[in-house]
Amino acid sequence: MIDSEDKNIIEEYITNGSNNAATRLIRKYEKFVFAIALRYVASYDDAEDLTQEVFIKVLNNLKKFKQDSSLKTWLYRITVNACITFVRKKKITSFFRLDDNSDVIKKQKEFSPEQYYIADELERKFLNELTKLPEKQRETFALRYFDNLSYEEISQLLGTSVGGLKANYFQAIKKLSEKLKSEI
Repeated sequence: MIDSEDKNIIEEYITNGSNNAATRLIRKYEKFVFAIALRYVASYDDAEDLTQEVFIKVLNNLKKFKQDSSLKTWLYRITVNACITFVRKKKITSFFRLDDNSDVIKKQKEFSPEQYYIADELERKFLNELTKLPEKQRETFALRYFDNLSYEEISQLLGTSVGGLKANYFQAIKKLSEKLKSEI
């Protein structure tokens, strides 16, 4: 189940503690881990922190990886667990709310100030509604929509049937559409 490139990276890191292997692993999967974290925490800064935390955990525990599943599946599970722990801690200290820093939209120079505001509001509302979805629907939607994974790949990651995933995806789209239509 593990591809040869990942196997080589793991062997090189475990055998030599190679910084090169660690860098290759991080570069290959950092966008994947960051995207998952962002969907859970809806804050770019927190998602970056969680991404770093995940890779520290991964590198510290790489020798424990059994290689009976893909490295991507293992990374996914570690990332989700780190995000759930983060959100729980954040809920304890203060009520969960979205961060107001929306860096992606603000970097677009061709927008007028009014367009910045509208795009920023729409993005915040979308991320807010995404975080309100049940976990299975949120993850199915995010993996399909943002990461362009097939239902079969998502099935492996989540351990759910393809039919169940399609139902979750449909329900997520329906809920998000209804909420965003009412906002617009």
